[in-house]
Amino acid sequence: MSDFNVAEVWDALAQARPDDLAIVFRNRRLTRADVSRRANHFAAEMAQRGLGCFRERTELKPWESGQDHLAIYLHNGNEYLEAMLGAFKARVAPFNVNYRYVAEELHYVLHDASATSIIFHSAFAATLADVLPGLPLLVNLFQVDDGSRAALLPGAVWYEDIAGASAVIAPPTGLSPDDLYILYTGGTTGMPKGVLWRQADAFTECFGGNRTAKSLAEVVAGATTKARAVLAPPFMHGAGHWVALSCWNGGGTVYIQDTPERLDPAEMWALVERERITFLLIVGDAFARPLLDELDDRPRDLSCLSVILSGGAALSAGLKEAFLRHVPQAMIIDGLGSSEVGGQLQHVSTDGSASTGVFPLANSAAILSEDLTQVLAAGADELGWLAKRGPRLALGYLGDADKTNRTYPTIDGERFGVPGDRARFSEDGMVMLFGRESATINSGGEKIFAEEVEAAVKAHTSVYDCVVTSRPSQRWGNEVVAIVRLRDGQTPSESDIQHEAGRHIARYKLPKLYVFVDAITRSPAGKADYRWAKDVALGTLGDPS
Repeated sequence: MSDFNVAEVWDALAQARPDDLAIVFRNRRLTRADVSRRANHFAAEMAQRGLGCFRERTELKPWESGQDHLAIYLHNGNEYLEAMLGAFKARVAPFNVNYRYVAEELHYVLHDASATSIIFHSAFAATLADVLPGLPLLVNLFQVDDGSRAALLPGAVWYEDIAGASAVIAPPTGLSPDDLYILYTGGTTGMPKGVLWRQADAFTECFGGNRTAKSLAEVVAGATTKARAVLAPPFMHGAGHWVALSCWNGGGTVYIQDTPERLDPAEMWALVERERITFLLIVGDAFARPLLDELDDRPRDLSCLSVILSGGAALSAGLKEAFLRHVPQAMIIDGLGSSEVGGQLQHVSTDGSASTGVFPLANSAAILSEDLTQVLAAGADELGWLAKRGPRLALGYLGDADKTNRTYPTIDGERFGVPGDRARFSEDGMVMLFGRESATINSGGEKIFAEEVEAAVKAHTSVYDCVVTSRPSQRWGNEVVAIVRLRDGQTPSESDIQHEAGRHIARYKLPKLYVFVDAITRSPAGKADYRWAKDVALGTLGDPS
């Protein structure tokens, strides 16, 4: 199997094709040679500060790190991917930070990660300044000017002064496939956790790297996709930077919309049309609906677009069909993966074949029994745990031995990764996905999966968005609550929505209460914020049934 450091792969591709366009953001069109120079400068700066690897992987337990950690606290931009690459080159482990965090949440993540360095946009300087006194390890501050006119924080340096220097600087040497990449989970149902990956494993399982190449020359020879990819979600979400690096590793170009702080559908489609984009990444219904609304209002020439990939959240069958009406030549792909195991399953929808929550079984996938002691066979009448098998899994959770051992069990000498999704294995070899155990509602002795109910409610044409949670009930223990945003101008009755939902799920799963809101709170990556939903549901507790 291939066993490459991500930075080594980048350097091999950049040396072979220095003039290939690597990234386009606003007025910047950077070649691979440009990105290499900027990342080398940043790597050399970190090395000069004494940052890097201080204990090799062979000396460490799966949940331990022997490297300095760089927090990436940025909106999308060329600086985000340059910082990741520069960290890899310096043997510093980069990790993602949610830029919507308030000070308390930001402090938690930076402290939990033992961050020694951070690169941040000026817009976030004030929040960072609030938490720095409680983070004595965090002493290397690299600030990115974003036009917000925030002053340079004390002790910080401007990133552009480092990356944009004209001198030719060689990066540090001694890179290892064991060097870490760290991905922090979103924390939508619990506290965020840092997942530790060997770069060699992340290269194939997260970053789309060549699984069979035995040499860097083979990697270069196989990187011929020439994809032109736009990534709609923020890079601080795993799917965003995974697909960006996959595009680079395949020989393609990454494009970023001019306004990275939010999804701008008009700007996004204009970019696709102008640059003749071939690949678009979105995150489920939350991204699909406004993009489709824009196309309904203003059709575009999208004949260039060949793939729309949704990752990180479910994409409803009806929205897949709507995309196919606008871009009939495109493949609509559901990509299922997780921070803990990388990519897992894919389902391709073409005209007439759209579905939600059903995937063909991949060779590396399995469904494990409730007690995690056996692998279930096709047709087993048991709700199990979706798992991934094989040697290319993450190492574990930073600083958490117990959670590492629970998430990565060994069965008959084989290691599995179990991120927490519940699934059933049909007789025809299809995986029926029910959703995360952490979002499961126990009502009247039955397990009800929030994502399954959400899909059923959203099947009503007047429903624009929906998040499902629970509230206490004297009768049921907990009862299902659907928080719904309706389409503008639509006023369906609750019974109408309930009737449509009842066509897709059993009666006991149907919501006992509907709460209608003007907007659904989601993460910048489009994922449901179940903590917010729970607060909304609990706020309705007058007299629980």
